[in-house]
Amino acid sequence: ALSGLIGGVLLALARQSGSPVLRAVSWTYTWLFRSVPLIVVLIFLYNFSALYKTLSLGIPFGPAFVTFDESKLATDMTVAVIGLGLNEAAYAAEVVRGGLLSVDQSQHEAAAALGLPKGYQFTRIVLPQALRSITPNYVNQLIGLVKSTSLVFYVSLLDLFGSVQTMGSTYPGDIVPLLLVATVWYLILTSAVSVVQFYVERYFARGATRTLPPTPLQKARAALAAFRTRLRGEAAV
Repeated sequence: ALSGLIGGVLLALARQSGSPVLRAVSWTYTWLFRSVPLIVVLIFLYNFSALYKTLSLGIPFGPAFVTFDESKLATDMTVAVIGLGLNEAAYAAEVVRGGLLSVDQSQHEAAAALGLPKGYQFTRIVLPQALRSITPNYVNQLIGLVKSTSLVFYVSLLDLFGSVQTMGSTYPGDIVPLLLVATVWYLILTSAVSVVQFYVERYFARGATRTLPPTPLQKARAALAAFRTRLRGEAAV
């Protein structure tokens, strides 16, 4: 997820840059990995060693400085991380780009009129406002990534779904309870991500709303206080 987010930010910035080369590279990458199914990417990387036995770093058409055995380099975990990261970066790029475009042009003009450096304009003016739009969309994409990890089972890596499949083949009569256990774990993971999303959105809502939305703990305290007040009123009567 982290590699995908970093790659997505870089691709989004490249897409927004003034360089036609960077824009073309970013657009091509996004188009390619959004067009190819994730399972195809994973299986391609998993079987990449059948195409190239070794990978070398050096001068093109010249001497190689370092040579790697691709079959040893591309472990199941490496293939899963690279495949998921490459795919996630393409989708994250569009999420980040959409967030940057959501910032009103007047904000850019006001920051430029104040004579602020471009880096300061981006980090202190544009990005905080864009994150309010980026956060819910990217968390939605992140939850999809969590569920997409079930596909790594097809490249011989046992994740939660892969463990259920393996145990289900051993104990076929228990496949439904095993799937229910997997469902509970997926619910726990996605709920944890949603909780983080709430607090991140609340943090970036400062200055954009008059009052911040109450946290679940604050809601519980308010409900408890209202309940106590009602009990005291009934006791007084």
